Amino acid sequence: MNYIIADGTTRNALLPFTFTRPVADIRVGILTVREKWEKWLGTSCSSKTEAYLSKKFPLKATDANVVIYGQYLPNKALVESIRELKVGEALVSEGKPLAYATVHPENDFSFSDYRSVSFKGDIMQIEYTWDIFSKNGEALQADFELLTAGRKSQPLSGTNQTVNPENIFLEEGAKVEFSILNASTGPIYIGKNAEIMEGCIVRGGLALCDNAVLKMGAKIYGPTTAGPYCKLGGEVNNAVLFAYSNKGHDGFLGNSVLGEWCNLGADTNTSNLKNNYAPVRLWSYKTEGFAKTGLQFCGLMMGDHSKCGIDTMFNTGTVIGVSTNIFGSGFPRNFVPSFSWGGASGFTTFLPKKAFEVATAMMQRRGMTFDEKEQGILEQVFELTKKWRNY
Repeated sequence: MNYIIADGTTRNALLPFTFTRPVADIRVGILTVREKWEKWLGTSCSSKTEAYLSKKFPLKATDANVVIYGQYLPNKALVESIRELKVGEALVSEGKPLAYATVHPENDFSFSDYRSVSFKGDIMQIEYTWDIFSKNGEALQADFELLTAGRKSQPLSGTNQTVNPENIFLEEGAKVEFSILNASTGPIYIGKNAEIMEGCIVRGGLALCDNAVLKMGAKIYGPTTAGPYCKLGGEVNNAVLFAYSNKGHDGFLGNSVLGEWCNLGADTNTSNLKNNYAPVRLWSYKTEGFAKTGLQFCGLMMGDHSKCGIDTMFNTGTVIGVSTNIFGSGFPRNFVPSFSWGGASGFTTFLPKKAFEVATAMMQRRGMTFDEKEQGILEQVFELTKKWRNY
């Protein structure tokens, strides 16, 4: 079988992160959704996503395909049930399709075209942006077990102090010196060539992915994920950074999600708790209003390529779009559209030409190229988000 991961109906509820990627490329735990399915299935998975994303994330079809909805995270029972699907069958739970086998994956799913196969097991799913951090602990534990099963960790330097060292795993090239690692509340996974500098204090779970860095003296509360090549410093609590993003200095980041190529200036602080302790409401692109999260703790959601200057302050439950640049004193409003430039005193449009110059410079620093595919995606995001830039 050929496996394809579809955005399904959750895409709009996962914006701004899905403006620039399929649902399959959201990171939660250690791995992205796509990487989880590929590990479990033992094969690559392509994407069924928006047309403007397809040049970078193309659909690859054969005569027999299984389409899996990307909001669902794999486990043993679910994978076994999906492997058993035959063309013309759909795996269904509580009236919702989880996956279906087809010869025409480009067509939309319809129950009338498939014979339903019931799935009774437990499933973890990512339906809303705040699920990415609120379910990160469960996903991190599952990924840790998947990646470390039957393997032996690289040795941990004796300069460190540890609690539950059997719950700590270092990949090849990982470096940790003169730090405190407490894995009693969750696993600590240190990826290939990742580094924890001197003086860090970590309370698991933590996923420090390949080539990521904890800066000196960082204080990390789990469950936190720093994706590949991310840099973390200061105080961080239950945050997820997808990849290539930086929160490298003092300041607090809590119950938050940053996409790729984001940068928080020195002493940036996010509020994750309202002064009246009320549940947090968060901007929803799906409803174009503020949604009830049901959470008391919820901080910052920041889309790809967005930045903020030194001493920036974010209110509880703030959503920042793609390619936005925020600076100045005071709190910016708690929904800032993509391609915005400014802060509490007001915003103007961050013109694509200027935004592309910033993206090019930042990606070059990591040895990567801002190419035509990347530019085409951001050009489309600029057009899609025009209606919200009514400054």
